[in-house]
Amino acid sequence: MRIDRLVGILSILLQKDKVTTPELAEYFEVNRRTISRDIEELCKAGIPIVATQGKGGGISIMDGYRMDRTLLTNKEMQDILAGLRSLDSVNGTRRYVQLMDKLSVGSSDFMTGNQSVLIDLSSWYQNALSAKIEIIRNAIDSRMELEFYYYSPREESKRQIEPYYLIFKWSSWYVWGWCKAKRDFRLFKLNRMEEVGINGHAFEGRKCPLPDLRDVNIFPGGIEIKALIKPEYKWKLVEEYGPNCYVEQADGRLLFRSNYANKDYLIEWLLAFRDGVELVEPEEIRAEMQVLLESMRKAYK
Repeated sequence: MRIDRLVGILSILLQKDKVTTPELAEYFEVNRRTISRDIEELCKAGIPIVATQGKGGGISIMDGYRMDRTLLTNKEMQDILAGLRSLDSVNGTRRYVQLMDKLSVGSSDFMTGNQSVLIDLSSWYQNALSAKIEIIRNAIDSRMELEFYYYSPREESKRQIEPYYLIFKWSSWYVWGWCKAKRDFRLFKLNRMEEVGINGHAFEGRKCPLPDLRDVNIFPGGIEIKALIKPEYKWKLVEEYGPNCYVEQADGRLLFRSNYANKDYLIEWLLAFRDGVELVEPEEIRAEMQVLLESMRKAYK
């Protein structure tokens, strides 16, 4: 795309004293006339580019235009690279690192092992997710409807949606779109979607609100809990909630208080402690736990 090339040319000019038109043409795999037109566009945008003829000549940005040879410091560039790598880790591509390659031309030290921060946000299901992500992105870009089979806690159903946003949150991928069955905007989790495809129907697009991704809206109904947890599970509390999340009791157990937005997730969390937790409040969920544990006891009798 031309905008990518213009940004790339500007980055090179900011990091190098001088560069020639043939060098730029070879790097971006276009002809010299195209590079000349790009330079004209940059000049029209207010970038003071100077061209000198003859031996040792080339294209450069007027020295007084910038304070430094680059817009960003080494540490800033490394932080950006870490962030871009994390984006690649969640969608299973090298798209963002390739973008960084373009932006860091002439600064090879950014790319050769000087990074001290590595971020991997990839899911256990990354291989399956990357194909879905590409299909959804293509559908959004081309304004085509998506269809898929969806597994929700309430039902399993075939859905058709107008996709508008691809979202990464809570360590998971989601797509936000207008659901034709529900006649409203809905958030769908990619791990629950199967047989994802573009159904061939175009849509004009409608005014799309940004999704409100606060937990209280996605998982309505705050649940105040109080639990007593055996000290051997202190590490788990510290890992998830920090070192000041409990009060040690006389019998050595840890009194933990928190707010949960979703009952099912709360029960799953409690079961992860095995016999190391006693839910004290709320009483109604304590009663549900008793029924659940009795049912489990019968299953393993």
